[in-house]
Amino acid sequence: MDLDPGLRPALLGLVEPDVRGDPMSPLRWTVKSTRQLAAELTRQGHRVSADTVASVLREEGFSLQGNVKTVEGAQHPDRDGHFRYINEQAKNLQAAGDPVISVDTKKKELVGNYKNAGRE
Repeated sequence: MDLDPGLRPALLGLVEPDVRGDPMSPLRWTVKSTRQLAAELTRQGHRVSADTVASVLREEGFSLQGNVKTVEGAQHPDRDGHFRYINEQAKNLQAAGDPVISVDTKKKELVGNYKNAGRE
């Protein structure tokens, strides 16, 4: 139920350049925050809150997950290519009728001043 019929297309237009994942798969997300999106939509004439933006994105199949780490290490140069490859493989398997399982794992890293070499 959109009170503003142009809201959904405008929102999808904003996230489209930064959409990650396949629109037909459950692996779909954006790197933009709901607050940033709401502010841009308001500048475009669509008065909307970040909560409404989040609701519309969920209805469109987006997963809304916030970042946890505030200090990050260097990013691998092929990171986006890696995710594009995984997404392409998932699409091919789904098209063939095969199941796809998404597993999120983390590399073990020594973080900040909390390094512990196994000693007390």
